[in-house]
Amino acid sequence: MEFRGKVHKLGAHIDTDAIIPARFLVTTDVKELGGHCMAGIDPKWVKKVSEGDIIVAGPNFGCGSSREHAPLAILGAGIPLVIAHSFARIFYRNAFNMGLPLIEIGDMWENIDEGDELKVNLVKGEIQNLTKNQVINTPKLPDFMLNLLKVGGLIEYVKNKIKGN
Repeated sequence: MEFRGKVHKLGAHIDTDAIIPARFLVTTDVKELGGHCMAGIDPKWVKKVSEGDIIVAGPNFGCGSSREHAPLAILGAGIPLVIAHSFARIFYRNAFNMGLPLIEIGDMWENIDEGDELKVNLVKGEIQNLTKNQVINTPKLPDFMLNLLKVGGLIEYVKNKIKGN
């Protein structure tokens, strides 16, 4: 699985209410949620995003309440991947269940700037910063997590298992 996109950099402790404020939780429509992604930080943030762009954030991304709407809003905004120093554990699990890959890179997040162009290979465990001509090696995701992502999350994975795929 490979991704390429422009970086939108966020800070530390971005909570799920910043990702998708509670007032927008009246739907599970991914595109509608995506239209309000990061509205708790900047209501116009989503207008700056293009399909395929990548979020890079500081420590504890996704902290706060456990809401599956948060990773869905990120996906709905056209962002296929989040890279961060670290993630809140519940958000981490929810994201993979919804089909949103996450990569933890510790302090290396500080070496990536707003607007940098990244090429990310989940299978190799590699982030190439094309803007700075740098490579960050990351732990490879286990095969079962890659398989979960390939089919679009836990629900699709279970549907495929039931069908015998």
